[in-house]
Amino acid sequence: MSATQPLAARMRPTSLGQVVGQEHLVFPGSPLELLARGEGATSVLLWGPPGVGKTTIASVIARQTSRRFVELSATSAGVADVRKTLAAAQKTLDNDDIQTLVFIDEIHRFSKAQQDVLLPAVETGVISLIGATTENPSFSVNSALVSRSILLVLRPVEDREIVNLLSRALEEDHILSATGIGFTDSALQIIAELSSGDVRQALSRLETAVATAQAAGKSIIDRDVLEQVTGSALQRYDRDGDQHYDVVSAFIKSMRGSDPDAALHWLARMIEAGEDPRFIARRLVVHASEDVGMADPSVLGVAMAAAQAVQLIGMPEARINLAQATVAIATAPKSNAVYRAIDAALADARSGRTGEVPRHLRDAHYPGAKALGHGEGYLYPHNFKHGVVGQQYMPDAVLGTQYYRPTANGFEQTVINRLASITTMTEKE
Repeated sequence: MSATQPLAARMRPTSLGQVVGQEHLVFPGSPLELLARGEGATSVLLWGPPGVGKTTIASVIARQTSRRFVELSATSAGVADVRKTLAAAQKTLDNDDIQTLVFIDEIHRFSKAQQDVLLPAVETGVISLIGATTENPSFSVNSALVSRSILLVLRPVEDREIVNLLSRALEEDHILSATGIGFTDSALQIIAELSSGDVRQALSRLETAVATAQAAGKSIIDRDVLEQVTGSALQRYDRDGDQHYDVVSAFIKSMRGSDPDAALHWLARMIEAGEDPRFIARRLVVHASEDVGMADPSVLGVAMAAAQAVQLIGMPEARINLAQATVAIATAPKSNAVYRAIDAALADARSGRTGEVPRHLRDAHYPGAKALGHGEGYLYPHNFKHGVVGQQYMPDAVLGTQYYRPTANGFEQTVINRLASITTMTEKE
């Protein structure tokens, strides 16, 4: 292998079993194994973030398959190129009875017209398709193609697996091993954390760090060398250590305390340190309900939209969506009434303070329910003025209990007024 090739290319697996971090997709009888062995006419879509092995899997299958293999890039191939490829595939199938396996990298960049051209060849088995995409295929790939393919989701590679790969690269790659340069115990872990599950990026950082150390006449790569490679100060932030929990805690408490600038600071610290954006999004969704709740119900929608944006567009663009949700929570009126309400109700349920379902509320839709008196006496609210009617909804054991106690903050003042109106209307009946 040429020394001019980057380390990621030199370390590229030659079999599916060597692919790192995607064990859930590589097993005996898996769709990928069948494709590699030339069995069946399955088409697959590989969806995952950059650097997790989509192109690597395709290259391994190309090496192992007995089928004709063609690779197209959606960034350069046009409709004419696709038609030419499909015509050649049909000719090979007719003349030699050999199916063509077509790999399209970044298939989400194909226009609808380009994707439509593929559909008949996939449907009839002229080709098997491997499409690689960083975008959700439900939004970016022709629905007909999606329905005729198996969707395989690649996960960001875990830090420990990246560290193991980096260690192996230092030992097995003849160029790196010849340098004799070593690493401190934490250096490989730092590279893995900075790479956020991207194997290609981790290997590139490793290679650059070695070159930087050589140029500086250093025999050991430590934090100082890595800061030169990254061009910025490394955050002292271990995703499994105290710093992780301290920064996350500060982030949450800043939002709860209505300080958007502090919240954005801690958000930036997490992003810069390589925190999983999905983790951040989950915290935003939780605290939109826990700390804002009904004081501004719209904030939960903002947080959910940010979480969806993380899945749909990924980083770095999703940082903007995460920041918007952070500011929305920090600046919204606050109430933990919903949080307190559900915990109080759960406490009753767990302690056995429950009771039977009132007979008029029981299901009356199955044969024999009427004979048991189920549903008898139930008052259908929509038959009454304002859609409200007074009747017992609580079991006897907790009758009169008030779990939800709204504050006077934000929209909850409106909720207070609404509940008062409901009480007045039901008491008159």
